[in-house]
Amino acid sequence: MRKNILLTGRPGIGKTTIIKRVLDRIDLSAGGFYTQEIREHGIRTGFKIITLDGNEGLLAHTELNTRFRVGRYFVNIDDIDEIAVQSILDSLDRDLIIIDEIGRMELFSEKFKEAVILALETKRVLGTIMRWSNIFTDSIKARDDTDVIDVNLENRDSLVDMIVDILH
Repeated sequence: MRKNILLTGRPGIGKTTIIKRVLDRIDLSAGGFYTQEIREHGIRTGFKIITLDGNEGLLAHTELNTRFRVGRYFVNIDDIDEIAVQSILDSLDRDLIIIDEIGRMELFSEKFKEAVILALETKRVLGTIMRWSNIFTDSIKARDDTDVIDVNLENRDSLVDMIVDILH
């Protein structure tokens, strides 16, 4: 049985919502993080990192000034390393680690990539992974212990039940 489940799909399709709904229905100890949009006056201006134990950080924002950039967003490596990575490492004693997401912004951090591999190799991971091809993410998608599920409008409502069944 494959122990890791990674969701992929277009932005806004509901991957993070699926993870939150799964977390509401399982009796496993879980740690890690998810990401959430930051909206100002109805316009998306960035993303924040929220750990399952309540810490928050800034993943990226249009008004940051860093050398790391994805589209119009400047990426905050410090919060990726100090909050997202730390939440993964702090969860190595839990039943399940949430990693939302393994994407272009997070991949600027070498510490993040190392933490992801450690989590995948030692624990069960439920997370999201970018759809686009990349050497690092392609190697994760090809792992024998990992299922990658493409989320779309037709399957997203049934995936919560399916993932809950797999995790029990």
